[in-house]
Amino acid sequence: MLQTIKPYSRITSSSQLGGVLKISIVFISFRNIFWHIYKLMKFLKTQDFYKLCLYLSATTPWFEAYRESFLQVMPASDHEFLNHYVACMLVVSSGEPEPVEQFLRLSQEQHRIQHSSEYAYPKWFIPNTLKYYVLLHDVSAGEEQRADSVYEEMKQRYGTQGCYLLKINSRGSNRGADEQIPDPWSQYLQKNSIQNQESYDDGPYTVISNKNADHLISDGLDNDIQDGLSNNFKAHPLQLDHLSDTSSSFDGTDYIKTTSSLHESKKTSSGTPHGACLTLTDHDRIRQFIQEFTFRGLLPHIEKTIRQLNDQLISRKGLSRSLFSATKKWFSGSKVPEKSINELKNTSGLLYPPEAPELQIRKMADLCFLVQHYELAYSCYHTAKKDFLNDQAMLYAAGALEMAAVSAFLQPGAPRPYPAHYMDTAIQTYRDICKNMVLAERCVLLSAEILKSQSKYSDAAALLIRLTSEDSDLRSALLLEQAAHCFINMKSPMVRKFAFHMILAGHRYSKAGQKKHALRCYCQAMQVYKGKGWSLAEDHINFTIGRQSFTLRQLDNAVSAFRHILINDSKQPAAQQGTFLREYLYVYKNVTQLSPDGPLPQLPLPYINNSATRVFFGHDRRPAEGEKQAATHISLDQEYDCESSHQWKELEEQVVAVVNKGIIPSNFQPTQYCLNSYSDNSKFPLAVVEEPVTVEVAFRNPLKIPLLLTDLSLLWKFQPKDFKHLTVARLKLFPHQTGELHILGVVYNLGTIQGTVMIDGIDPSIGLQAGKFVYNGMSVRGRQDLEIQGPRLNNTKEEKTSIKYGPDRRLDPIITEEMPLLEVFFINFPTGLLCGEIRKAYVEFVNVSKCPLTALKVVSKHPEFFTFGGNTGVLTPLSPSASENCSAYKTVVTDSTSVCTALMSSASSVNFGLGTGSQPEVIHVPLPDSVLLPGASIQLPMWLHGPDEEGVHEINFLFYYESIKKHSKIHRVLRHTAVICTSRSLNVRATVCRSNALEDEGKGDNMLVFVDVENINTSEAGVKEFHIVQVSSNSKHWKLQKAVNCFEDKDYKLASRERGKLCFKAVRCKNSGDNKQLILEGQHHIVLHTVGKEAFSFPQKQESPEMVLLKFFRPENTSLPTRPTPEQLSNLIKTSLHYPESFNHSFHQKSLCLVPVTLLLSNCSEADVDVIIDLRHKTTSPEALEIHGSFTWLGQTQYKLQLKSQEVYNLQLKACFVRTGVYNLGTHRVFAKLADQVTLFETSQQNSMPALIIINNI
Repeated sequence: MLQTIKPYSRITSSSQLGGVLKISIVFISFRNIFWHIYKLMKFLKTQDFYKLCLYLSATTPWFEAYRESFLQVMPASDHEFLNHYVACMLVVSSGEPEPVEQFLRLSQEQHRIQHSSEYAYPKWFIPNTLKYYVLLHDVSAGEEQRADSVYEEMKQRYGTQGCYLLKINSRGSNRGADEQIPDPWSQYLQKNSIQNQESYDDGPYTVISNKNADHLISDGLDNDIQDGLSNNFKAHPLQLDHLSDTSSSFDGTDYIKTTSSLHESKKTSSGTPHGACLTLTDHDRIRQFIQEFTFRGLLPHIEKTIRQLNDQLISRKGLSRSLFSATKKWFSGSKVPEKSINELKNTSGLLYPPEAPELQIRKMADLCFLVQHYELAYSCYHTAKKDFLNDQAMLYAAGALEMAAVSAFLQPGAPRPYPAHYMDTAIQTYRDICKNMVLAERCVLLSAEILKSQSKYSDAAALLIRLTSEDSDLRSALLLEQAAHCFINMKSPMVRKFAFHMILAGHRYSKAGQKKHALRCYCQAMQVYKGKGWSLAEDHINFTIGRQSFTLRQLDNAVSAFRHILINDSKQPAAQQGTFLREYLYVYKNVTQLSPDGPLPQLPLPYINNSATRVFFGHDRRPAEGEKQAATHISLDQEYDCESSHQWKELEEQVVAVVNKGIIPSNFQPTQYCLNSYSDNSKFPLAVVEEPVTVEVAFRNPLKIPLLLTDLSLLWKFQPKDFKHLTVARLKLFPHQTGELHILGVVYNLGTIQGTVMIDGIDPSIGLQAGKFVYNGMSVRGRQDLEIQGPRLNNTKEEKTSIKYGPDRRLDPIITEEMPLLEVFFINFPTGLLCGEIRKAYVEFVNVSKCPLTALKVVSKHPEFFTFGGNTGVLTPLSPSASENCSAYKTVVTDSTSVCTALMSSASSVNFGLGTGSQPEVIHVPLPDSVLLPGASIQLPMWLHGPDEEGVHEINFLFYYESIKKHSKIHRVLRHTAVICTSRSLNVRATVCRSNALEDEGKGDNMLVFVDVENINTSEAGVKEFHIVQVSSNSKHWKLQKAVNCFEDKDYKLASRERGKLCFKAVRCKNSGDNKQLILEGQHHIVLHTVGKEAFSFPQKQESPEMVLLKFFRPENTSLPTRPTPEQLSNLIKTSLHYPESFNHSFHQKSLCLVPVTLLLSNCSEADVDVIIDLRHKTTSPEALEIHGSFTWLGQTQYKLQLKSQEVYNLQLKACFVRTGVYNLGTHRVFAKLADQVTLFETSQQNSMPALIIINNI
């Protein structure tokens, strides 16, 4: 019956009480007479309040369910009457043989329970309890006429307002399947299935021992409870994890141990519809029944009781105590009624007998509160409060204060503010005087909700925190959590206080055995602490989350939490880090044991810098063997150099262009042997079959303890393209067939090192040698994926406005067919040369592959440094004495069209890259038949020419070769970088000018060549002197005829810092009929292009421009007059040049042309100015002054003047020219400063406009 009427216990029809109070909503609480507090207390432990949410939830349904259940299980006490029964409903079925007799027996049983001292519970509001008789008639099974006759007899006996006939089950078995009938019981039975199981058997009771009292629990009730649990609930946080754990007992009560019948009950289906035999008419009948009971039975009975209580109070204490009068007098002059001498005292103060007037006032107040007459209820509570306080009945006074505050808050229109101090006093009284934490908690819950409804979250939080204590961890956890939500819901949210109190709540939940709630609190707090730099707090939270998750068997969450501890930059000491790591490894091992055949999970340690991953294709470099040194090529030990990489790319492009007749193929891809974050990884790299692929992974240990990594290997995936072979790639990544290789990650064992055992003299706490360790800790096997993010794209507008990354395919090489592999060795290769020195070395080419190679070429940015020779030929003279009977260098006569193809043992300018050609940097290596067979080798001489500049030089050689077979990988390259240190030798300068000798007049085709040779060596290379052996001409049109200033001794010797001058006469070569040319070679080469312009054997250093010094002045303490700014000083003097724009002069009559020039100086200031005029050119080196294209100023070159205020001064100058042309006279510099300035403060007065003059010859 209770389950049937439960959905209709809320009535929204309007009604009036006593013609004054209008009631719009009535909620009636129906309970079985055997309802017991500790049965609901058990329900509180088994209810599913848990709802995990990692994000902050606006509501806390677990707390709301706790609060609702807590208020329901509040025991009925003697100092308040809100939980006392007001009425009793007696229900008898019409199928009973004697329904009227059954009503009589039930009435007597109720009277015995209420008035007998055997029953402490339930408690009744008044002795004259309303009894309402209900005859329940089953339409489908009973006789309607008999039911009507019984109901008529009931009306005659109990009156029409005291009984009711309820007809149900009007729906027959032949009902339509498509008819939809509402099911209002589902939400109540699903939510409160345990409370609503009120059908008890008449069997015996089982006595359960409790440390406070003995309570009776029905076996039938326990069975129903177990059914409800098995049907509607899963594992939940508020039930104990182990039956033996009593840490979460509710306020000191022991956990109720159910009998064996709890485990033998039959489970029912939760999907069964309710009210299947009820029609819509039956629903209306039940609703009408509840309304009839409420408005015709219950409310009139309450109104009658209120009047009776008021009449009793008036008769006992006089009209002055009338509660309905607007003004009340409080017996200030009357004598306080004497109490009975048998009144009892306890720790809470006075105990009143049931008939005491003060309790009658409290009963009246509670009844007014129940019928929503909050104003009258407040007056009654206020009156009772004063009486209780006068009598020092603190428990009663606290109850009156609590309800007075609630009544004041619920009054419509808010005539008075909420008296929060009433609640504070009540809480303090319950807690400190009465020692009743249950009532204090109820008071806190009510007051907190009221304060939150008024947006007083700070006061609500303080109130909730104040009630936390050590006697109940569950209550403290719930209150701390609500306080945290108050902090976050404030107008200015206090996020850190929210997180801190969530941590405290999680700790108390953990102590109470509520691990799921503890985990939820820590997870919500982690959202605040994460990423704020509070690493120690994050470590504590993650560590707790990991342990709680592991206890709840949420192993993935536990691994993730411990992983965060390890991957963050921890500030924990080494011992704590070791504890974290061992915890992680233990949890990780449990995870892997659940699925031993599953994929390896990710390991957080050590760190892998994915962007620093490098991939190398090919074999390692061979070590040097005596004088035989292998080509440097490229290795993982070399640091990346952007400039060098660009040079290698240009060299490869040049040689590819030469091979392809000047055109670079569209599918050309520069060869990259080592891929890193700086290389172009947008295309799939190419690897060769049977050649290793090496992957370098950068590990970093962020902890202060050593990590032990063993059995490292690569994860890879291979997709073969040639399906005829079933061979697969080995673990060492030596591919045996063509296809696509994908390197996925690294697999290894991660372990800890325990103890401080010395190994080979090495302390493990300091470091371990590779491959030498003592392992006595825990180890797990896992993986880390290599996921490299490509470069940020920033080309198109879409890419610039969004974040997009390009591909990085360095770990996805394409395996191509077998290719030739070249190794180059240099024999007797020098590391030091003199500038211009020529020396012979040898180079060995070896084909170490199984494929022949061809088209071997070498390209360099410095082709003048080397050339290849044949295996036979005349050697270079080793000393000057060896050239006594012959020329120092062999004279070679060849056709002018075949110079570039001649192969000579002696070095020519063409061989050193100084001749003409389309691509002189690309040199063909002379191989026999242009092919180098597999396993074959060949040695060739290499002539080296020392660079003309001293210092350390890096010479890059790029060897290019191809396979005879043509496939996707067209060519391969080998790199070598030679480091040469050159020392100074000779500095040669040459100048050519026309001969003015009488014998050469009129010919115009004879030249004089002046050669200035200086020994600039300082003997640091062990060289004492140089011998000038031979001077030759390499021109096709000019030859050196004779030396003008020849000496008898043809061997010119130059010691250190000595200088010699040579002069030769050069004449034009006559055209010979055999079309032959003569080539002579020396060590130093000077190219003369312009007559009258000096040429050098090596580039001259460029003089840096003049540096303008900045002057900084320390500010003085004394006030000084404002100093003019540089802009003002630059305008002190204005200058202008006056000269003819064109000047005619006969240079045949007079070689020097003198032109008068006037320099006009104007002082634009009001003060005297000191002026300095400097006519010297900016470039003052003798070599620059000898250039014929310049002019010079005659006479004085520097003037110092003083100009008065507004003075104009004319300075007469003379400019001297030696040839015709256009000249700029604005080479003078003018400096000015104020005359009264002590310190020199000059500012240049340069003219911005050029002063051009034209010199003509007449």
